[in-house]
Amino acid sequence: MLHIGGARTALFNYLFARRHGGRFLLRIEDTDRERSTQAATDAILDAMQWLGLTPDEPPVMQSAQVARHAAVAHEMIARGTAFKCYVSAEELQARRDLGEEKRLAAREEGLPEAARDALLAEASQLLAPFRSPYRDGAPAPSPEAPFTVRLRAPESGPRTVEDGVQGSVTIDASEIDDLVMLRADGTPTYMLAVVVDDHDMGVTHVIRGDDHLRNTFRQVPIYEAMGWDVPKFSHVPMIHGNDGAKLSKRHGALSTTAYRDMGYLPEAMKAYLLRLGWSHGDQEIFTDEEAITVFDVSGINKAPARLDLDKLATVNAHFIRLADDGRLFDLICPFLSANAPLSDSEQDRIRAALPHMKDRGSTLIELAAAFDFLRVKRPLEMNKNARKALSDEGKLRLKGLYDELQRMSQWSGASISETIKSYCAATGLSMGQIGPPLRAALTGGLPAPDLAPVMEWLGREETLARIDDQLAS
Repeated sequence: MLHIGGARTALFNYLFARRHGGRFLLRIEDTDRERSTQAATDAILDAMQWLGLTPDEPPVMQSAQVARHAAVAHEMIARGTAFKCYVSAEELQARRDLGEEKRLAAREEGLPEAARDALLAEASQLLAPFRSPYRDGAPAPSPEAPFTVRLRAPESGPRTVEDGVQGSVTIDASEIDDLVMLRADGTPTYMLAVVVDDHDMGVTHVIRGDDHLRNTFRQVPIYEAMGWDVPKFSHVPMIHGNDGAKLSKRHGALSTTAYRDMGYLPEAMKAYLLRLGWSHGDQEIFTDEEAITVFDVSGINKAPARLDLDKLATVNAHFIRLADDGRLFDLICPFLSANAPLSDSEQDRIRAALPHMKDRGSTLIELAAAFDFLRVKRPLEMNKNARKALSDEGKLRLKGLYDELQRMSQWSGASISETIKSYCAATGLSMGQIGPPLRAALTGGLPAPDLAPVMEWLGREETLARIDDQLAS
């Protein structure tokens, strides 16, 4: 699934490409056959489509390029920048296990300092980035021996990446292992595949999570080994929870489409994700057009961003208020009809009320629930406060208003409001005396806005029937 961290990375790439007149490309890295199902691919494409992050070319499936990946690995062997390695996975695991054993042994109490230092030195050597004994052309143990193809890592010296976000980052070449590019079964590894695909797709800039920063030092030598141009890299810090801890499901590390199902708008999700670790002046909310105009990696913060669902809700409420009424109705319909289908009359009432109700929810689910008072079936079930408002005295006041409402010739919010005011003036009642029983009869105690528009949306027949139900009870 495309999680929100991946969605933010995709958004940054999209905006960067648009800002600089480039192409926004999508590759599905599906060489891990166990994890890469059609359902997983569909989920990624669905999330990208929902966010409006449409690639400029059809998505590339990495698994379709495996022959090309293998061909590059063998070309590197011919160039002397890669080699066949006959060290088995079991031997490597035994090496790591022995290193861990010596590291644990060094912690034993009463061990002489010299013995401890010797054990730690041995452990460090065994657990260091692997340099194969076959990197300099040692012969195969037998003609039929299985082999992997490994990169011949740089010998020594500083290795520097000029990163668009992290700045200049340097490590020593000894930290780079002779990484496997082709497994013993001939299939390519991620490290080789992404480099070949990026080159073949003409990728010039890579914006990705900073958990890949170490990978960059392992991938750049592959570009160099083939004499290819190295893309410019920008590594974006991770998203953390609001408590500063690594993001988990507890914090909201859900698939991007889960937020759609929770009632967030795609434009709100993008506007929120954009400001999650990126800034431009003091502006808080950007449209797509505004973001494209100003986005650049220089505005990405080096520190991890913190996911704040309250802030997301605020941004979502802003975009709900801006949304086109027809589109918004279509978006809330699935939530409205989740428990019971919408009748024609309910649709009409909700369409009429929607322009005036947009501030009644920070998600589509909350907004849909705000229309419950228009959908409840007669006779309405009264909550405790509603029953209290419909005391004998409350019903008596309501009866007089009911008679006045029946005599109305025009049914509109303005005329209803005028009728209520006239009734209060004639009887010496205040809105504080007539409003509570009227609201109770109309809504059963459910939240609702001003009564005159509520009665207009309900229509004459439904309004009078709801009041009559309570007068007769």
